[in-house]
Amino acid sequence: MTNKVPNGPAAAALIAAGIGNLVIGLLTTGAELSAGLKNALNWYNPAGPLTGKTLVGVAVWLISWFVLNNMWKDKNPAWQRIFTTTLVLIGVGFLLTFPPIFQGLAGE
Repeated sequence: MTNKVPNGPAAAALIAAGIGNLVIGLLTTGAELSAGLKNALNWYNPAGPLTGKTLVGVAVWLISWFVLNNMWKDKNPAWQRIFTTTLVLIGVGFLLTFPPIFQGLAGE
């Protein structure tokens, strides 16, 4: 018996999570490299630029999930490629949130 339920919606959720994570990592590093970006992401003074980083990351996650889900809702993308891509996106995003990484890139 074959699987009649497409895995596209699940694949969209995984890739979107990786994209959102990568955006947060990029914004974390970007805010350390650019005072202008750091100030632009400071939407609530007590929390500093963390507010902007997380809200932009969540917005990108939701938008990418919506777009990918609509593209793949009836499809079966290659699961191994989806999983690998998700792990790479999450891994890079995660690394970019570590002070030794973003401080090294900033030359501190």
